[in-house]
Amino acid sequence: MATTADIKIGACIELDGKTFQIVDFQHVKPGKGPAFVRTKLKNLENGRVLDNTFSAGAKMEFVRVERRPYQFTYEDDLGAHFMHTETFEEINIDKALITNYDLMADGQIVEVMFHTEKETVLSAELPAIVDMEVTYTEPGIKGDTASTNSLKPATVNTGATVRVPLFINTGDKIRVDTRTREYVERIK
Repeated sequence: MATTADIKIGACIELDGKTFQIVDFQHVKPGKGPAFVRTKLKNLENGRVLDNTFSAGAKMEFVRVERRPYQFTYEDDLGAHFMHTETFEEINIDKALITNYDLMADGQIVEVMFHTEKETVLSAELPAIVDMEVTYTEPGIKGDTASTNSLKPATVNTGATVRVPLFINTGDKIRVDTRTREYVERIK
């Protein structure tokens, strides 16, 4: 058993029979009363983030997780199918467990997080930055292209819609941040 002093961002804990990942935490020592730890926990089963407060020194059970690289192969009614990049083992993952699923292209390498004791999939994360091609966007109007803070919607090769600057045209290759779904830069 560990205590609140062992909390780190990204660590996974077991709480009320469910697995949570620590997104953020803050040790608070008020002038009056006992110290406590304020946390933001992400439920790895449904993706919801909730706030929870632990008293300082409270016991908690950390969960051992393992991250393994898998390559996206195809999708069907059962979900998304992935293949391990080294052992060629195939697994099926529910689309709800994949963060920003619509930004994932064919052959994309993702990091799948496993609960090591139960050998179950907890989540799948895309790389932080992915390269995409714009398949459709409205053309920029002459004179508007100098503004860099104005954005327009663009459809990329995976079918997802991303907000891009006005100077981006159909056929351009761009980089997208998968955590925020924001345009990063144009690729030459």
